[in-house]
Amino acid sequence: MSYVLVLMAPAPGDDVAALVEAARATLTGAGEVRWLAPGKAAEIPLPDAPAERLATWHEQMAELIDEQSVDYAILPAENRRKRLLIADMDSTIIGQECLDEVAGAVGIKPQVAAITERAMRGELNFEDALRERIGLLLGLPEASLADVLETRITLNPGARELVGTMRANGAVTILVSGGFTFFTGDVAGRAGFDTHRGNVLLFDDGKLTGVAEPILGREAKRETLLQQARAHNIPLDDVLAVGDGANDLAMLELAGLGVAYHAKPVVAAQADTSIRHCDLTALLYLQGYAQDAFTTG
Repeated sequence: MSYVLVLMAPAPGDDVAALVEAARATLTGAGEVRWLAPGKAAEIPLPDAPAERLATWHEQMAELIDEQSVDYAILPAENRRKRLLIADMDSTIIGQECLDEVAGAVGIKPQVAAITERAMRGELNFEDALRERIGLLLGLPEASLADVLETRITLNPGARELVGTMRANGAVTILVSGGFTFFTGDVAGRAGFDTHRGNVLLFDDGKLTGVAEPILGREAKRETLLQQARAHNIPLDDVLAVGDGANDLAMLELAGLGVAYHAKPVVAAQADTSIRHCDLTALLYLQGYAQDAFTTG
C-alpha cells in the first residue's frame, strides 16, 4: 500500500514551503510535491512501507514541524475521496457549545461549561451530563434559545466549503449532534448538509421542560453512521467522520477516515489524524482536493 503525506498551514508562508521541501528530503522514497493551495497545502507521495517505517515517518515529521502551526497526515494513497461525511456540530462545524451559550445568556455559563468540558474529555457520562446541564436551564423561555441561535452561533471557517465541495462531488453529508435539533436544523441549513440529527428539547407553554429520551450520544452517533452508510450503500472505508469530543470517538473509529478537529487530547490520540491549527478545509486537502476545486454549493 502506498501513502501520501499532506502538509497544511492556516495561511501561506515561506516556512511552509521550506517545511515541504525538508519533508521531501527527509522521508525515504518521497516523490514530487503537488501543491493543493500555493504556499499553504501540499501533498507528497510516499512508497509502500511496513509499520515500522510509518512510525519512523511520523517521528520525523513531528521533529520537523516542532512548534510550527502546521498540520500533517500520512494517509493511504488509495480511496482518499470519501462518499459520506458525518460531522459533529458543537465546536466542530460551529465555533461554540450551544448549551454553554444558552447558559451564558442567563448568567450561569461557568457552571454549565465546566460540565460540558468534563463530558467532552470523557470524564463524565455524556447522557448524564446532558441531563444535568438541561436541569440547570429548566424554565428558560424558548425565545431565549432562539436569540442565542441568531446572535451567538456561527459556522467555523471552512464549514461551507467542506460540505459544499463534498456534495458537489457526490458525497452524502450528515450533521449529527449530541446537541439539539433546535440548533442542528438551522446549522445544517447554513452549512448545506443534506440532513441532520440531534436531541429534542421539550417545551411547555414556551418554557423549557427537559429533553426527550433516549438521549443521542456516543453510540447513537455510531449507529447514525451505520444507518446512513447502509441507506446509501456506502462502504465504511468511504466514510469521513469529524468531531472534537469523547462522544465522537465511536463514529471516528468506525469511519474509513476519522478526523479529530481541534479536539480534546483523548480524541486526538485515538483518531486516524488530528487537525490542530487549520480550518475545516483541511479535510478537503486530506482527500486530495485542490483549493481551486472548493465550492460552497
